Amino acid sequence: MIEIKNITKKFAERVIIDDISAQFKPGICNLIIGTSGSGKTVLVKCIVDLLKADKGEIFFDKMPLSTMDKEERKELRQNLGMLFQGNALFDSLNVEDNVKFPLDMFSTLTIAEKKVKVNEILARVQLEGVNSKFPAELSGGMKKRVGLARALVMKPKYLFCDEPNSGLDPQTSMVIDKLIHELTVEFNITTIVVTHDMNSVMEIGNHIIYLHQGKKEWEGSNKDIIFSENKLLNNFIFASEFLQDAKSMRMLSQKNK
Repeated sequence: MIEIKNITKKFAERVIIDDISAQFKPGICNLIIGTSGSGKTVLVKCIVDLLKADKGEIFFDKMPLSTMDKEERKELRQNLGMLFQGNALFDSLNVEDNVKFPLDMFSTLTIAEKKVKVNEILARVQLEGVNSKFPAELSGGMKKRVGLARALVMKPKYLFCDEPNSGLDPQTSMVIDKLIHELTVEFNITTIVVTHDMNSVMEIGNHIIYLHQGKKEWEGSNKDIIFSENKLLNNFIFASEFLQDAKSMRMLSQKNK
């Protein structure tokens, strides 16, 4: 579990993150949503220790980040999996070497043991037999799955996904969402997803935090979000006619029960 308490972050005099507290539990998909500039990425960077919060505390399984020594922070980094928006694959490395990269950096496994782990995770993300292909030979969805495999090859406790469906078609996005959800449950990972994709919100949003101008404006699940009366959240979520219709149908269904 990850817990944040009263996190505040400023750049110069501008407050980007304003006194945010939340718990992110393992085995479920925790989503952070909000418009561009709402503070989502800055909050995640504070959580993963890429930025230092000006105020507040971050706990990883009840251990405060601020008191971790060098070795404890190194161990924490080895337990962090990252799926980047642009995939961040190495163009000069094939799929196997891209996925193996964290194992080369952090593990003491033999070459044969690394290959077994790479093949296991590639099979889990439905990419058997593509070990020798290079990123330029892959579709957008395949690149995303390679990125997910690399993020999970060390079996991390914590997984961070930054706009995992960016640039993907709706069908491929559903595949990525399903994989993230299944693997989160299967490995009991504390997963945090930053997303603008409302289909992801409705499909895998077990726990959702909505940020507005650096503040936590709303918190709940995808089941709660349809019936929210928060005007800012509704303006963000129900911008499309499809989701407005979905809300109307659910409210009507609830009324008729």
